[in-house]
Amino acid sequence: MTTAKRFTLCLIFPLLVEMDVVTGTGSSSILQDSGFTSANVGDTVIVHCFYKDHMDMYFSWYKQPLGDKLQLFSTVYKFDRNATFYHEFKDNPRFSVENGQEKNHLKISDMQLSDSGTYYCGSAYGSKMEFGEGAILIVKGSGSRNMTVLQQPVSESVQPGDSVTLNCTIHIETYVGDHRVYWFRHGSGESLPGILYSHVDRNDQCGKSPETGSPTQSCVYNLPKRNLSLSDAGTYYCAVASCGEILFGNGTKLDIQVPEHHPPFHLTPTVLALVVSNIVLGIVTLLLVWALCKTLNRDSRGITLYLMYPMYIML
Repeated sequence: MTTAKRFTLCLIFPLLVEMDVVTGTGSSSILQDSGFTSANVGDTVIVHCFYKDHMDMYFSWYKQPLGDKLQLFSTVYKFDRNATFYHEFKDNPRFSVENGQEKNHLKISDMQLSDSGTYYCGSAYGSKMEFGEGAILIVKGSGSRNMTVLQQPVSESVQPGDSVTLNCTIHIETYVGDHRVYWFRHGSGESLPGILYSHVDRNDQCGKSPETGSPTQSCVYNLPKRNLSLSDAGTYYCAVASCGEILFGNGTKLDIQVPEHHPPFHLTPTVLALVVSNIVLGIVTLLLVWALCKTLNRDSRGITLYLMYPMYIML
């Protein structure tokens, strides 16, 4: 692949990826791993990407760190064996791309906390650009000496239309400067994960621990959910990012239960008697109407014969 082609690809891809990711228009022939994936520091992760269009010639990977802009990760020509990496991903043996027949897999070895983010697989041919749904990859460390993230479970069952507030408490042992807090939802079925809310904290929601002499600060964050629907079900994760490190809570599972359909009233003896009496009254009314109609029909035939009898005599 020539330098000119790579340069052109670098200029065109970021704009088109961002447009497609934001608008989400059209269906894509790109099939990539999607959803929410967690890994530990030191693990090896492969993000799979398959394509169905045999006309595609150029393939790329993009990374979007939490709260940051989209970054070009790698590009590769269909018939090249080795991909080209960019920015801080360049000349790093931890990153590799498996390029082959109908596949373009991204492999990340020795996972680091900085590898957390959303990864998009893209393909291009002529003026046609397509991208996958994106895979959210979260790297969890062995723990931070400065921060811990705690989430409380929902104490009661909720139903459609209810409201609930999700809680997240961050304990900070030493001052770490400004930090950013995120809420994620990982739904089931067709629900795609994503960032629901982010907040930059300058310690305005933090207070000293009540323990005497303790330097620990506690920061409390709430996520109110109003007028719940079935699409709001899932696991909600609270995460805090600071100094290049991101820590996740254990998640709060929100189950939304559909209430059973109960009869509009209980069949007490009084109600039952009223129902039976109404049924009997309806039957009697129908019988009276039928008898009245039958009588009127018989009388009308008699009157008709009476009127026609003189005519027969005259004839």
